[in-house]
Amino acid sequence: MNVEKKLIIALLKLTRNGPVSHELINKEANIPLQNCKKLLSKLQNDELVYVNGSLVEASGTQRLKLAVKAISLGADIETVSAFLLWQEFEEIAATAFERNGYSVVKNIHFIYAGRKWEMDVVGCRKPIALCIDCKHWHRAISPSTLKAIVEEQTQRTWAFAEALPTLADKVECATWDYVKLVPAILSLVAGKFKFYDNVPVVPVLQIQDFINQLPAYINVLRHFTKP
Repeated sequence: MNVEKKLIIALLKLTRNGPVSHELINKEANIPLQNCKKLLSKLQNDELVYVNGSLVEASGTQRLKLAVKAISLGADIETVSAFLLWQEFEEIAATAFERNGYSVVKNIHFIYAGRKWEMDVVGCRKPIALCIDCKHWHRAISPSTLKAIVEEQTQRTWAFAEALPTLADKVECATWDYVKLVPAILSLVAGKFKFYDNVPVVPVLQIQDFINQLPAYINVLRHFTKP
């Protein structure tokens, strides 16, 4: 296995709960200590980790970048995804929207038509409400599986739109005079499709580009409007 790939996988495994020592990383990666230190220095120069003496740590954003780099080096998607925390994935999305002037709510639970629903992330900035389903899937997915994921998120967004008048205590857009609700899928890595049935499938590290371009493309994306 590529030495850098082995080191990154070790970092993803060990930094989930905070800083970790060079020695533990070296032991987990099973590479010479000198090589380990040299690669860690390189990763720090690339702003993928933070080295403080004998300790190494990585933020949520850095861990996502490390995951994408490991996959680009040939690591198995399932192996890499297993070391990512679900909360990290959602937090990256929420932070990106907040930095762009959106109000964000995570894990909204609601009831519509006698059924319980949950939305991973909702980002609101007039007149748009983005309804995000976070999918750090463990393997390359087939078109039929993506179709099912998109259809499910579209249905979830429709139900959310219908239930919106009852959700004023949970989400800002419920109080607006007019809103466009857009279903979207957030993925760990770029897949074969950028859109499916006009629903965007956005790699998490490209989320800023998506936010920048959203106002220009809002009317051609799948969406639901509510007065």
